[in-house]
Amino acid sequence: MNSFRETLVGVFVLLGLICVAYLTIRLGKMDVFGQEGFLLKARFESVSGLRTGADVEMAGVPIGKVSKIEIDPDPMRTQAVVYLLLKQDFKLSDDTIASIKTSGLIGDKYVNLSRGGSETILAHGEEIQDTQSAVDIESLLGKYAFGGV
Repeated sequence: MNSFRETLVGVFVLLGLICVAYLTIRLGKMDVFGQEGFLLKARFESVSGLRTGADVEMAGVPIGKVSKIEIDPDPMRTQAVVYLLLKQDFKLSDDTIASIKTSGLIGDKYVNLSRGGSETILAHGEEIQDTQSAVDIESLLGKYAFGGV
């Protein structure tokens, strides 16, 4: 009887630990086994507030994540290179527009993709040419406050 209770408590503790591990991975948006998908690059003048792991959306539907953000290694450019990992092999034309948006007034930043009308399709690893950087609220408020607008 005593051994049965100890086994039952052990199983209960093990289930609790499994639940905690699962919630940690889901809430932390961790990618345990790696993720494969369709990779695209985009260059932006500013990615202020955008983070690795941010959503990539099209028409309000999440279709991928920002996998990496780095500064362009070319010394003649001061741009950020954002790598977008999409869930599926999307057929995006070479005139697709990537823009950095904010969800809500002070929400998280995400990348929004808008399809173009060209018939030339971007291949895995290619670059989106048309981009719109994030709006910097602080600089806009500063310009407005000091009469720059």
